[in-house]
Amino acid sequence: METLPSARAFWIVEPGRGEIRDEPIRRPGPQELLIRTEFTAISRGTESLVFNGRVPASEYARMRAPFQAGEFPAPVKYGYCSVGVVAGGEPGWQGVRIFALYPHQTSYVIPVSAANAVPHDVPTGRAVLAANMETALNGCWDADPKETDRVTVIGAGTVGCLVAWVIRKTVACSVELVDVNPQRAAVAEKIGVRFVPVESAATERTLVVHTSGTEAGLRTALDLAAADGTIVEMSWFGDRLVTLPLGGAFHSRRLTIKCSQVGALPPARRGEWDFTRRMARALDLLKDASLDALITGESRFQELPAVMAQLAQAPGNTLTHRIRYD
Repeated sequence: METLPSARAFWIVEPGRGEIRDEPIRRPGPQELLIRTEFTAISRGTESLVFNGRVPASEYARMRAPFQAGEFPAPVKYGYCSVGVVAGGEPGWQGVRIFALYPHQTSYVIPVSAANAVPHDVPTGRAVLAANMETALNGCWDADPKETDRVTVIGAGTVGCLVAWVIRKTVACSVELVDVNPQRAAVAEKIGVRFVPVESAATERTLVVHTSGTEAGLRTALDLAAADGTIVEMSWFGDRLVTLPLGGAFHSRRLTIKCSQVGALPPARRGEWDFTRRMARALDLLKDASLDALITGESRFQELPAVMAQLAQAPGNTLTHRIRYD
């Protein structure tokens, strides 16, 4: 099949080091689209683990991104937060803005079924949050909060902020967002979520959602949960082992630890929802302009190897870092 001029793509060439490579792309066939990328975003938690070679061998197959190339630990082309414009392919799509679960690449060809149209009232630059919003939405469905629940979300990263925001928006219950970093308070205020430092967090919480990716955060979740409470674990720890004090009050207080992972819909939702409809709902939720507060930095595509290395080692106060293609 005829090829187009090569694109440019970010590859992890070995743990801790990435580079930009030429990437051949072909002309789109029937039911395919050529996408010109405008923005991608670094999903900092997962992509840092991938960049540092921390994916356990047992999870190589399950952790593949939809359009990943190469194999873990490296060389691998990985990522899933891409927004672009249709530049060719299936008639009727020309000029449509789309979100796709595609790695960091200047242009690419995907099936029509993999393209999610961005609503007209969601700015292109904000649409990079769609994958994180989808994860947060799925986590909220797994948590299934009720109006009478007292909810704490531990970890004010992008996903934690979005979980707290979705619960506040959709369920009229008490929600606290807890983090060890007091600078997260300013972001929480911008998105309309109550922030509480970890040392001041309320106890006796009927539902605790953990997103911090740290053992200490999960221990805090156990401390804050009320008797018969549920802890929803949304963090992915990669190859790190986690030790918990389950010999304490865990059994006597009848606590439940429940996993949430975006790769599967909650059982109660599978009859009515599918992945396409879930993504459409995630994109629709991004109409709120306050969510721009979760994008804390932006770099040009050619700077990505240095940016990824820096964020993987010393992220500082970064939430979502956006990559601009121009």
